[in-house]
Amino acid sequence: MRLLAIAAGGAAGALLRYTVSGLAYTIFGEDFPWGTLSVNLIGCLLIGFLWQTFENSTLSPQLRALIFVGGLGAFTTFSTYGLESVNLLRDGQMRVAVLNILGSNLLGLVAVFLGMLLARWTAVWGR
Repeated sequence: MRLLAIAAGGAAGALLRYTVSGLAYTIFGEDFPWGTLSVNLIGCLLIGFLWQTFENSTLSPQLRALIFVGGLGAFTTFSTYGLESVNLLRDGQMRVAVLNILGSNLLGLVAVFLGMLLARWTAVWGR
């Protein structure tokens, strides 16, 4: 049952990733890996928020697997980030590669932290 939950979450996460990434490239252009950066930052924000929200809950193992392993696992793919960064370096686009690496890592950590703060704030606000 858990594998089906992961597969369902993975399908949803992959489709959402494709949609968000495509939208980012449509809005911002293709001169920078905007799609991957957007997906990574949104994914970091979501995982921070959802982890904080459900950390001490009685959420079933299947639902946790669907959300965290399947959904967010398929949505945020740092393997793509790595490949794009290496390709940028290989192509001599040092400035863009460094911006991508710093943006994904530093802003990703900030997004996880903000997601956790947002979850705490909404938990207090909802009481």
